[in-house]
Amino acid sequence: MSQVFSDGAVARAIDTEEINSNPTSRRHGADVLPHIHKVASPPRQTLFQDFKHNFNETFFSDDPFAKFKDQKGSRKFVLGLQSVFPIFDWARGYNLKSFKGDLISGLTIASLCIPQDIAYAKLAHLEPQYGLYTSFVAPLVYAFMGSSRDIAIGPVAVVSLLLGTLLSDEIKDTKSPEYLRLAFTATFFAGVTQMALGLLRLGFLIDFLSHAAIVGFMGGAAITIALQQLKGLLGIKNFTTKTDIISVMRSVFSVAHHGWNWETILIGLSFLAFLLTTKYIAKKKKNLFWVAAISPMICVIVSTFCVYITRADKKGVAIVRHIKKGVNPASASEIYFSGNYFTAGIRIGLISGMVALTEAVAIARTFAAMKDYSIDGNREMVALGTMNVIGSMTSCYVATGSFSRSAVNYMAGCKTAVSNIVMSFVLLLTLLVITPLFKYTPNAVLASIIIAAVLNLIDIKAAILLWKIDKFDFLACMGAFFGVIFKSVEIGLLIAVAISFTKILLQVTRPKTAVLGKLPGTTVYRNVLQYPKAAQIPGMLIVRVDSAIYFSNSNYIKDRYVFSKFVHTPRSWLKLRLMNDSNTIYRILKWLTDEEILRTSSEYPSIQYLIVEMSPVTDIDTSGIHAFEDLLKSLKKKDVQLLVANPGPIVIEKFHASKLTGLIGEDKIFLTVGDAVSTFVPKATN
Repeated sequence: MSQVFSDGAVARAIDTEEINSNPTSRRHGADVLPHIHKVASPPRQTLFQDFKHNFNETFFSDDPFAKFKDQKGSRKFVLGLQSVFPIFDWARGYNLKSFKGDLISGLTIASLCIPQDIAYAKLAHLEPQYGLYTSFVAPLVYAFMGSSRDIAIGPVAVVSLLLGTLLSDEIKDTKSPEYLRLAFTATFFAGVTQMALGLLRLGFLIDFLSHAAIVGFMGGAAITIALQQLKGLLGIKNFTTKTDIISVMRSVFSVAHHGWNWETILIGLSFLAFLLTTKYIAKKKKNLFWVAAISPMICVIVSTFCVYITRADKKGVAIVRHIKKGVNPASASEIYFSGNYFTAGIRIGLISGMVALTEAVAIARTFAAMKDYSIDGNREMVALGTMNVIGSMTSCYVATGSFSRSAVNYMAGCKTAVSNIVMSFVLLLTLLVITPLFKYTPNAVLASIIIAAVLNLIDIKAAILLWKIDKFDFLACMGAFFGVIFKSVEIGLLIAVAISFTKILLQVTRPKTAVLGKLPGTTVYRNVLQYPKAAQIPGMLIVRVDSAIYFSNSNYIKDRYVFSKFVHTPRSWLKLRLMNDSNTIYRILKWLTDEEILRTSSEYPSIQYLIVEMSPVTDIDTSGIHAFEDLLKSLKKKDVQLLVANPGPIVIEKFHASKLTGLIGEDKIFLTVGDAVSTFVPKATN
C-alpha cells in the first residue's frame, strides 16, 4: 500500500482488496456483508433519573451511605459515630505494639515541632505561645476525626507567613489586641470554609489549583520565608514589613555597616550549618532520620544554654525573652462576628483555609498511597475544619498538615493518629512546665530552624520535570514563583489560581483535534502526526476531536472542521498547517482562497466525505448541536457529505432528541471509522 500522493499524481491510499476482504466492511453494488453494526441508543432516562445520576456522580461518587443500607437502628448509630469519629473504628484493633510505634513517633515529632512552633508563630507576627497552643489543641481534635494515620498536625511555615502577611495588611500594629482578635477570626472562618467544603462534598474544588501552581507557590513562599529570617539571622533591628525580595534585600544591605550583629551571625550560621548537616545525613541514611528530627531541639537547648552563661543578650543578641506559661485560654469571645474587621476575617480565613486544606490533603494522600490505604477527602476537610473552628476558640491560629513533621512521623514508625495525641500531651507538658526555659533562646537559632525547614519546599526536580512534560505547566509554576518573591504571597497565590484556571479554560475552549490516517496493513486509524506512515484516504478527510462539545468550544470545533483543508496535500505541508491550526481559527474566505490555489496547482481530488470520529466526545450540548447543523449547511454548499463514527451513548441520545440524526442520515452514522471508509471509499475514488 502506498502513501498519500507522490510526484503530483493521485495514488491509492488504501488497498481495495484489503477493504473488500475485511469482515467488518461491505462493497457497494453486488455483495453486502452483514457485519457492519449500527450505533445503538441507550435506554431513555427521565429528567429526574438523569439529574439524580449526575448529582450522585458529582457529589456522592463514593456512595457514603451504602454501608447504612439494611442495618438496624443501633448499628446505623454506631456506623454514623464511626463516620464522624474514625477513632472509634480503628481503636478496636489497637494494641501495645501499635502504641509503641506511635509513642516513639509522637515523641520524635514533638521534639521537632516545639522549636518550629515558636519560630512559625513569629512568621504570623504572634507571640510564641500561640504556636505551642496550636500544636496542643489541633492534633487532639484531628486524631479523633481525621482519616490519615501519618499526617502530623500543627502550624506550618507557608500558612503562617500567608496569615501574617494578610493580617498585617489590615492591622499594621501586630502587637495590638485587634490583631490577635483578627487572627482568631480568620482561623474561625478558615475552619468554617474547610468544614463547608467537606459537608457539602465540594472537595473537588481544591483540585483546581494545579500541581504546577502549587510547586511554584511553595517554592516562592520558601524563598520569601527564608529571606524574612535574615532579620533574626543577621541581628537586624529595623526591618521592612514587606515580603518582596527587592524590599527585603534593600532593607538588609542598607544597614550592613551598622545594623548587623556579628555574635548573632555567628550563632545563626553555626546552628544552620549543623541543621543542614543533620538533614544531609538523614537523607543519605534513612535509618538516621531521627538525627534531623531532634536537631532543632538540640539547637534550642545548646544555644539557650550558651546565651545564658555568656549573657550574649547584653551584647545585642536578640532572644525570645518570654513565653507565657499555662494552657490555652478561651478565645471564643475574641472572634469578630460584626464590625470593621468582620469581612476581613472572612476573606483572610477563606484564603488561608484553602491553602491549608490543599497542603493537608496533598500530604495525607501522599502518605496514604505509600502505605496503601484510602483517604476520605471530604472527611479530611470536615476534620481539618472542625479542629480550626475549635482552635479559634482556644487561642490557636490556622493549623494544617506539616510535610516535614509528617515525613518524620512516617519514618519513625507511626501506626495511627495516636502519634498526634502523644505529641499533643508533650506540648501540654511544655506549656505547663518548660516554657520559662526558652527565655534565653536566641532568635537567630529560630531563624536557622525555619530556613532549614523551608528548604525542602523548593522542589527543583519537579520544576525541571514540568519543563520537560508541559511548558504551560512550567509557566504556571514560574508565574506563581515569581509572583510570590517579587510581589507578595497573596499575589503569587492569585497568579497561581489565575494560571490554573486559564489552563482549564484553554483546554475546554480549544480542545485537541487530529487528522487520522490508516496504518499500513491494518484497519486502524491514527493521528497522522503521531504515525507518519498512516495514509489518508483519497476523497476523504477523517478528523477527531478529543473533548466534549460545549458552547465554549463548539464554534472552534465547527471552524476547525469547516475551514479544515479539504484537499490532500504533501505531509510536510499538512504538518505545518496542523501546527498553525492548534493556535488559530482560520476564516472561511481564507480557507476557500487556499482551496482554489491548491486545486489549481495540483491534481489532487477534492474531498467528498468528512468523517468525524467521536469516540473521545463524552457529551454535547445545545450549542454543539447547532454547530453540527451549521457544519452540515456549510458542507452541503461544498458538496461534501458528513459521516459520523462511534458517537457515545449521551451524544447519540442527544442526536436523536434534536433530530440531528435525520439531518445527518441514519445511514451515515457508523460504529467505526473503518465501517464508514469501507462503505463510501469506492464513491470517493471513482
